[in-house]
Amino acid sequence: MDNRNLTLLTDLYELTMMQGYFKEKNANETVIFDMFYRNNPHGNGFAICAGLAQVIEYIENLRFSPEDIEYLRSLSLFDEDFLEYLKDFSFTGDIYAIPEGTVVFPREPLVKVIAPIMQAQLIETALLNLINHQSLMATKAGRIVQAARGDGVMEFGLRRAQGPDAGTYGARAAMIAGCIGTSNVLCGKLFDVPVKGTHAHSWIMSFPDELTAFRTYAKLYPSACILLVDTYDTLNSGIPNAIKVFTEMREAGIPLTFYGIRLDSGDLAYLSKKAKKMLDAAGFTDAVISASNDLDEYLIDSLKMQGAAINSWGVGTNLITSKDCPSFGGVYKLAAIMDKAAGQFIPKIKLSENAEKITNPGNKTIQRIYDKETGKIIADLICLVDEKYDTNNSLLLFDPIETWKKTLLAPGTYTLRELLVPVFKEGKCVYQSPKVMDIREYCKKELDTLWDESRRLMNPHTVHVDLSNELWHMKNQLLDSYHRGK
Repeated sequence: MDNRNLTLLTDLYELTMMQGYFKEKNANETVIFDMFYRNNPHGNGFAICAGLAQVIEYIENLRFSPEDIEYLRSLSLFDEDFLEYLKDFSFTGDIYAIPEGTVVFPREPLVKVIAPIMQAQLIETALLNLINHQSLMATKAGRIVQAARGDGVMEFGLRRAQGPDAGTYGARAAMIAGCIGTSNVLCGKLFDVPVKGTHAHSWIMSFPDELTAFRTYAKLYPSACILLVDTYDTLNSGIPNAIKVFTEMREAGIPLTFYGIRLDSGDLAYLSKKAKKMLDAAGFTDAVISASNDLDEYLIDSLKMQGAAINSWGVGTNLITSKDCPSFGGVYKLAAIMDKAAGQFIPKIKLSENAEKITNPGNKTIQRIYDKETGKIIADLICLVDEKYDTNNSLLLFDPIETWKKTLLAPGTYTLRELLVPVFKEGKCVYQSPKVMDIREYCKKELDTLWDESRRLMNPHTVHVDLSNELWHMKNQLLDSYHRGK
């Protein structure tokens, strides 16, 4: 998966538009594109952005190989002068992005591209593919980790993922969102994250009896001895045999540093509570009780409410496929074009009969507003890049649609943080991606900036994303201008 040529990981129309710009002699016209999404996935109160490191790798390796150009020639769509131009193609623009692991909200730019229009157009598809997928996975994993209420969640979905990339990068995103480990060994190697696992039913079935299988496994892995107890009879065979092995280990002086059982079928609430009583009675009060079996955030939350004695969760299919919400919905829209004569960006707006699909024009950034006393997020403010704010002044926030809804923040009661950071300048990467486990720690702190009401699994409180007064007026002037012209 390292250093693959993903240049042709694009939709055909990106290339046909590129040729059109080339032919019309506006290939070097500087534009701004924003990548954003319109609705939080899963009915969540927020999303967790991820995938930026892979975007950086993609941009740094963006080159048309001789094989790429020969393939494009075979399509009989592209002229030789355009194909000749592609031989020396590279990205020379600027990219700004919100760092991975940040909590984000609808309509705010996660990535901003300022580049010649041909370059900005080409990278659309791959950028959306990389950010959409991992942000979806991170958001889903974050919900599952939230439901586990402090218990460890392990990502176990590789065999059910939609291909190797989805399994590996989905596991990466799950780690960012708070999982403690993954079963995916390749993910562990590539991103230096913990790998975890136990054994399958086939291990048990390959031995003459369950007890022999348990004893053999314990001998091999005494410091990571989690035994799968539901191959035959959980309460009458599996758990008693596990207790027998743990007793033998203790009597032999083997330290029980990490040990316990895994349940993969049946009534997990009932079985875990019975297992806990049996383990406690035998003196194994600190044994791990792990569960798997098509778990998701709703089932974990339900099991918690039922008093299940589970303290470790292995989540596979429903996490790695984001089964209840299979797409993130990120889009990539033109926001401005440089006026060469004036040296200023001309704002552009996409109109729609659907109000939520009307884009925000201009060269923008995002100011996150925090309550100074609690450190919690009050709102996000999308504003133009040249706007200045002083926390010693009052700040008026208003809903960009229902403008009568207003909040006035008093001086000194709030703090500001600009979310978009430079990633590429003039084609050179100026941003160092943190290690995944460091992003995970950052994400944990980010989640702590949310109010509890915004983290509910059902009907969460909406965090407002407002427009600055200047941006709001710019947008409405463009709308008025269009309607007058029409």
